[in-house]
Amino acid sequence: MSKKSKPAIPRPYPLPKITVPVFCEENGFYTTKQRSYNMSQIKGKDTKPEKLLKKALWQAGIRYRSNKRNLPGKPDISFIKYRLVVFIDGSFWHGHDWENRKESIKSNRDFWIPKIERNRQRDTEINNFYQSGGWTVLRFWDFEVQKELGVCVKRVGDSIF
Repeated sequence: MSKKSKPAIPRPYPLPKITVPVFCEENGFYTTKQRSYNMSQIKGKDTKPEKLLKKALWQAGIRYRSNKRNLPGKPDISFIKYRLVVFIDGSFWHGHDWENRKESIKSNRDFWIPKIERNRQRDTEINNFYQSGGWTVLRFWDFEVQKELGVCVKRVGDSIF
């Protein structure tokens, strides 16, 4: 049985790929047991904002696919028929207001700044990949979904219909 291969993201990178150091004590990065536990509890799918948007879309009669692992970037919600993907980005992990917020990172700056900048770079690469293939990409911040759910649902509906 063969698995379908993922469509390749165009290479080479238009910009130099940001390298992220390995987070370990040998590299000078330290963390407490409590912080380590907290970080291990952070989910990559089925987050609260994602569940909120999915429930609202379902109630609006908009049917979707969740976390299609075979699509590049693993979109949170996908509409393959309409060539539409939706990402719900966490404001910390994807660097909302990055130029101002990166100054507020106090611990392990040598790790977190390149990590978040690489996430932002990858987001741009994924957007370019889909757009070059004629797809529509919608990205919502987690706080947008929580505070302006109706606006998010309307944007998705407008992109489909």
